[in-house]
Amino acid sequence: MSLTVQHLTRFYGQQRAVDNVSFSVREGEIVGFLGPNGAGKSTTMKIATTYLPPSEGTVRVGEWDVQENPMQVKRIIGYLPEHNPLYRDMYVHEYLRFIGSLYGLRGQTLKHRVNTMVEQCGLTQEQHKKIDMLSKGYRQRVGLAQALIHDPQVLILDEPTTGLDPNQLVEIRKLIKEVSKNKTVIFSTHIMQEVQALCDRVIVINKGRVVADDLLQNLVRGGADAIVIQVEFDRAVPVDDLRALTGVANVEVMSDTLFRITSEQAKDVRPEIFKYASEKSVSLIGLKQEENSLEHVFRLLTLPPSET
Repeated sequence: MSLTVQHLTRFYGQQRAVDNVSFSVREGEIVGFLGPNGAGKSTTMKIATTYLPPSEGTVRVGEWDVQENPMQVKRIIGYLPEHNPLYRDMYVHEYLRFIGSLYGLRGQTLKHRVNTMVEQCGLTQEQHKKIDMLSKGYRQRVGLAQALIHDPQVLILDEPTTGLDPNQLVEIRKLIKEVSKNKTVIFSTHIMQEVQALCDRVIVINKGRVVADDLLQNLVRGGADAIVIQVEFDRAVPVDDLRALTGVANVEVMSDTLFRITSEQAKDVRPEIFKYASEKSVSLIGLKQEENSLEHVFRLLTLPPSET
């Protein structure tokens, strides 16, 4: 079941939160939806799950338009919102039965799905506790279980691993990987390791616009054109001096003496740095080239040039 977003725009008053966004996700894909806070990720997800109407554009889940056929969309989509609203006065097992019944599950089918979700989401020891008694990590598991209870064809997860410890992260990653074999999955996160562990493809949104949409390996490889060097001097130097060096694209100030310097198109600027240090009679304490990473590519795509 595919998810298709075409020319999607959403206003909040005069603010354009989502600006002409288009992308599609195929069945079986796990796509990481990345962006800084306020970029428009959650708004896009809320529109795709029928919780918000678009100002312009369309979203289709399979053959269904989210505005024209919201009930059909809700039957085939599972959604874990960013803030994971739960009925905390209900017991875990009771809550999952309630959610399952809303999707029309009854009798042995409902019982089987609840038991399956309790086991898959690691809630066996917690299922007879009130949700309010659970840790944040276990409440997050309950949220994931309710998103999966009706075996949806499309799964939309907004920060699904919030509050989980490292062991829980591994378990939830494994679960998402397992359930995605015959589903369409799109999830947002600020944890780059999460994307690298789960995704083959990444969409990056910034200021309401899609700034990258590619396979993970291509995205990281594409960022390799810019070499990033960490350089540390023995005393403070003017950042404008470093920005003026030949081949330097951007300089990030980490302290008065420590800088991250990004080159232009794979140019090695280390000779220029050595020359500068010699001319200014300052000593180099450290000079290290960073390996390219998704985090670095993300920064290049979402930060102003003066801050990358």
